[in-house]
Amino acid sequence: MYKLSLKNLNLQREYGDELLDLMDSAVTAASNSSDSGNPFVEHAVEYAVAAANATFDRNKKDDLNKLLLQGLDITILGCNDYYSYRSQIESRGLPLTPESLAALTPFKSITFNVEDDASGQQCKPEVAKTGLGSSAAMTTAVVAALLKYFGLVDLSSSNDKETKDLDLVHIIAQSAHCIAQGKVGSGFDVSSAVYGSQRYVRFSSSVLSSAQDAVKGLPLQEVIVDILRGNWDHERTKFSLPPLMTLLLGEPGVGGSSTPSMVGAVRKWQKADPQKSQETWRILSAANSALERQLKALSQLAQEHWIAYKSVIDSCSTTKNDKWLEQAADPNEEAVAKALLGAREAMLEIRKYMRQMGEAAGVPIEPESQTKLLDVTMNMEGVLLAGVPGAGGFDAVFAVTLGSSSSSNLAATWSSHNVLALLVREDPCGVRLEGRDPRSRGITSGVSAMSIQ
Repeated sequence: MYKLSLKNLNLQREYGDELLDLMDSAVTAASNSSDSGNPFVEHAVEYAVAAANATFDRNKKDDLNKLLLQGLDITILGCNDYYSYRSQIESRGLPLTPESLAALTPFKSITFNVEDDASGQQCKPEVAKTGLGSSAAMTTAVVAALLKYFGLVDLSSSNDKETKDLDLVHIIAQSAHCIAQGKVGSGFDVSSAVYGSQRYVRFSSSVLSSAQDAVKGLPLQEVIVDILRGNWDHERTKFSLPPLMTLLLGEPGVGGSSTPSMVGAVRKWQKADPQKSQETWRILSAANSALERQLKALSQLAQEHWIAYKSVIDSCSTTKNDKWLEQAADPNEEAVAKALLGAREAMLEIRKYMRQMGEAAGVPIEPESQTKLLDVTMNMEGVLLAGVPGAGGFDAVFAVTLGSSSSSNLAATWSSHNVLALLVREDPCGVRLEGRDPRSRGITSGVSAMSIQ
């Protein structure tokens, strides 16, 4: 008998043959999952097992079956940056600063609401997310861990084989995540979790038609080969922030924005006014491309003229943007200053048309409260740009700062506006193996097990 024991953010659930005996079974739709279950982890396990079974020869299939007969014991650790701990910070009388957030126990348990029912009291998890793709990161981590455990991928070194292995992790994680959420989304959050920072163009939704067929009742083993051999035509190119720049994310603490409903409203507007929406989309696309060009130009200037680049960044980190061009002492420094100002102008253009889109669609893509906060942010010394991430709304804000001290100054200013600066930072890396169990470094003592065995 197969057995899966899943400990997920203070919830524990056990599964038997129905989850792991996938040779002839069909995938269950996300909507059919129990409230106490986790469809993202469940589908991650289903697709990882199916991929291994479809890939291995007879001998390796026997080895896989022996591993499964031992059972799987999976514990999910939730990083503090994926959830809101504002209430815990405030209850301790601490200021809303990154230092206060860092003082909390890493991988801290999520808070619980207590609800009364006929049998007494029932604890129900209160998951206050910060909109950073926690479900995609969790799905990707589980898939990568299982494929590594099964011996299907090698994630220990950076080489061509690892790239192919990451591609396999990506395919399986995308499939599981799309089925778990009940639709084919952009896939950018999963791709970022696998590969790190990047420029991304989504795959054709038809590549997951086989996975959708599995939900309709076809055995997963009959469709997993189609998924693995599918034309995954997404585009991915390396991209990261230029040197000496820091991405800062802030949690305003109001939340409540529903990405699906906001996206639905925008699509409704596109159908109702195709001419205006297409023009707005065109201008937005041009502004996004302009921002990308300026950031790439800054990276190139840093590589070719490091002394000039660093000098301008250091000077601009302590001055407001209207004085940046004055910091340039030669043509190379002037090129750096102009690229910085070009990036700012592109971001202002993006924000302008995102607001117009929201007004036309009747949804708060950049709400007035966020506009005021972002304007204050962009007018600070050492701030290159700021905006609302993802689909927009009240959930979060972001900023890119220059030099070493401007980010801490911004965090203090955000705190005065009741915004908590998070600890997460931009990372060009994606999936990777940790050298040691984080608990052995004293990160957390609240988790009793973190193993797949």
